[in-house]
Amino acid sequence: MTDSTNFVWWRGHRGDGARDPRWKEVGEDSFQEREGRISGRHQFPGPIPDWAEDLFRVARAVFVSDKYVRRTDSLDRWTRNIRLSVPVTDVGSWRTAAVRTHLTTLLQLLTGDVWEIDFRHLTLNPVQEAMADATQPQASEVALFSGGLDSLSWAATRANADDSRPLLLVMFREIGLLRLQRRVYEAARQLERIRDVLLLPMSQTPRGDGSGTRLETSSRTRGLLYATGAIRVASAHGVPTVHIPENGQLALNPALTPARSAALSTRSVHPWTLHHLNALVTTIANAGDAVRVINPLARLTKGEVCVAALDAGLTASDLESTLSCGKPPARRNGGPRLANCGVCFPCLVRRSGLLKANDRDGTAYEALPWAESVPFPRTADWRALQRWLFSPYSSTDLLTDRPLPPDVDIAEAFDVIQRGRNELARLLSMAGSTSAA
Repeated sequence: MTDSTNFVWWRGHRGDGARDPRWKEVGEDSFQEREGRISGRHQFPGPIPDWAEDLFRVARAVFVSDKYVRRTDSLDRWTRNIRLSVPVTDVGSWRTAAVRTHLTTLLQLLTGDVWEIDFRHLTLNPVQEAMADATQPQASEVALFSGGLDSLSWAATRANADDSRPLLLVMFREIGLLRLQRRVYEAARQLERIRDVLLLPMSQTPRGDGSGTRLETSSRTRGLLYATGAIRVASAHGVPTVHIPENGQLALNPALTPARSAALSTRSVHPWTLHHLNALVTTIANAGDAVRVINPLARLTKGEVCVAALDAGLTASDLESTLSCGKPPARRNGGPRLANCGVCFPCLVRRSGLLKANDRDGTAYEALPWAESVPFPRTADWRALQRWLFSPYSSTDLLTDRPLPPDVDIAEAFDVIQRGRNELARLLSMAGSTSAA
C-alpha cells in the first residue's frame, strides 16, 4: 500500500474504536436507518449462523467504504487504495489465504480498486441481531427482488411452482421508489398461484460521513451487499440456494467501448463474480451450511425474460410498471417522478426486451435517446450502443474483459449475447422509423 491508502475501521461493540488517527471510523450509525430496521426487527424460523452474520457485516463495511472514499480524490479519479478493518466471530476462518484471494478478487472485480481487508476479533455483542421464531413460515426458496423486470418475471414464474412452502423475496428499498417496488411485488402476489409469495424488505441507506463531503456517486458494491443480505436470510430458513435473477445480457454486460472495460461496467451478477462469491461462502461456512448463489436467468435475453413473464400470467402493463434504470430520475434532485430515464444502457436493453415480447413499449420514460432535444452527454450510451452493434463481436471479445468460470459454457454465453444484439438491433430500426416520421 502507498501513502494514498484510505484507512476505514468498522467499529465493533463498546470499546472497539481505532487507536490510530489514520483510520476513519464507520459502523452501524453510518446508515440512515436504525439497526433494528436492518436486521434486528426480523424474526426468522431459525438462528442465523455466525459466518452469515460476519459475511453481511463485511459487505456492509465494504459498502460504506465504497461510498465514503470518493474516486475523484485519487490520482486517476477512479482507482482507490482502501484498507478496511472488520471484526468477525471466527478470525481464523477469515484470515486464510483462500478467503483473502476470493474476497480481494471479488472486490477488485466489482470496483476496480485495490483492497486490503484486516480481520480482528468481534467483541461480545450484547444485543441479539436476529430473533429465531419457530412459528414463522419457513420458505423453501429465496430470491432477490428489486422491482425490475427480471426479478418480477422470476417471482411470477416461481409463484406457480408445485411447492407448498413459500417463496421469499428479499427486497432492498430504493429511496423514492418504495411505492413502485411494492406495486410490482403485488403484481406477482396477486397472480393465480400455487404457493405463498412473501416479501422481506430491508434497508441500507448510507448517511453522510459528518465532514460535509458528498458521498461517492458510483456504487459498485451495492450488488454484493444485496447478495450477502439474501444469503443471511436463506441461512436462517435453511435454504441452500439464493436466486439473483438477471438476464444473461446484463449479467455478462459486455463493454460497449474499450473505455468501459473491467469495473467501469457493472459486474455484480457476472458469472466470475458469482464464482468467487460462492467460493468465499464455501470457505467460511460451516460444513453443510453453505448457501450457493445462482442466476436462474443467465441463459436468457431480456426479451426472453419478458416473454417468460407473460407466460407466467403477467400483463404488458405489469411489465411496463417495473424499474430497470441504472439512474432513476427519482434519485436525482429536482427530477421528474419517473422510474426509468430511458437513455441509460439498462433502459435501452429494457426497451428492446419489451419490444420483442409485446411489439411495443408503453413505459413512461423521462427521455427518448434518439430525440434531438436530449442533451448530447445524455446520449452517450445510445451512441456507444450503435457503434457496438455495427462492429463485429466474437467469443474472444466476450472473454477479453473478464474470464468465465469452468462451469460456464462459452458457446452458450456467446449465443445469449448474439440473441441480445439482435433484439437491440430491432430497437435501432424502431428508432430510425420514429425519427423519419
